[in-house]
Amino acid sequence: MSTSAAIAELETLASPALRARWTALVGGPAPQVSPKMLRLALAWEIQARATGGLSRATTRTLDQLGRGETRTSAATAGMRLVREWQGQIHVVTVGEDGVIRWDNREWRSLSEVARAITGTRWSGPAFFGLKKKAAAA
Repeated sequence: MSTSAAIAELETLASPALRARWTALVGGPAPQVSPKMLRLALAWEIQARATGGLSRATTRTLDQLGRGETRTSAATAGMRLVREWQGQIHVVTVGEDGVIRWDNREWRSLSEVARAITGTRWSGPAFFGLKKKAAAA
């Protein structure tokens, strides 16, 4: 069955059938919401499974917004990050190609660079000042 057909079928299902569909799809009990909300949630789940869902970055951003504790800015092309560590200045650049460069090498993430600089596990965005506490509302 196509994604659009599976979503269209949700409109024809009564509440018990929607809850059964949720359990079959998600593997857990259906949330205690109205049938209309359950249809929306099921439609999202069906689409997410068909298209791969949200990216890791989007999931992290939504989680941070929901908790309201921190905000992380992305390292964007052309960015130059400077950090002093134990008396030494470290400059990391994010090339126009999106590649992170430090110490004449290319790195997969800011966290790898932070780990190489400090010798311990760090959140790269936190180490380079891209992750900040959210302002109190």
